[in-house]
Amino acid sequence: MGNIGILFKREFSSFFASPVAYVFIGIFLILSGVFAFFIGGLYERGQADLLPFFNFHPWLYLFLVPAIAMRSWSEERKSGSIELLMTLPISIWQAMLAKHLAAWAVLGLSLLLTFPLWLTVNYLGDPDNGIIVAAYIGSWLMSGAFLSIGLCMSAVTKNQVIAFILSVVVCFLFVVSGSNIVLDAFKAWAPNIVIDTVASFSFLTHFEAMAKGVIALDDLGYFLLVTVCWLFAGLVLIEQKKAD
Repeated sequence: MGNIGILFKREFSSFFASPVAYVFIGIFLILSGVFAFFIGGLYERGQADLLPFFNFHPWLYLFLVPAIAMRSWSEERKSGSIELLMTLPISIWQAMLAKHLAAWAVLGLSLLLTFPLWLTVNYLGDPDNGIIVAAYIGSWLMSGAFLSIGLCMSAVTKNQVIAFILSVVVCFLFVVSGSNIVLDAFKAWAPNIVIDTVASFSFLTHFEAMAKGVIALDDLGYFLLVTVCWLFAGLVLIEQKKAD
């Protein structure tokens, strides 16, 4: 754990040594406010909750998380610093975990900085703060799943733009797999078990209940499993490219 801690500090500091973290957090806060107030109608709904705020998180993460993840391995490979990293007494999985935790911490910080919205609904009404806490936890877990996909795609190529595009495409498939448009396309020919399986991959399906304050074990397990699987896939890719 010592190596992971050292790498975590290096990675976390690197976000704030450049404008990356500041730009990301700024854009996240601005878009969160725009979606919650102007599109979600936070005031007009007349209800003291943050559902309009959380409903847009999958779509925010769809573009913002790949943007923060695309440099993780692509930059290491392009600059050649990955070769130096390989010579250090650390394993690839420690490096992968540290990169994920560091970027995940930035995402968590971004969520924490939306606390004025929480204060606002508490000032205006009497919300169920337990539901809001559950939604924050669910959103953070979901962001970790998005991030693991981004890290894996970053391990695929040295080009950050390509890594970003690949991440957005894969994340988009995970987001929309449970939507009616996708499911209707399967209903014409596929058996129910296939339709249910496709729907079960959707980030929207698993986050919807959490945004309403319901934290179920299957939803928690889903996001953790997706995170672990994509991080493992990233490890395999890095090991293969190292062998090349």
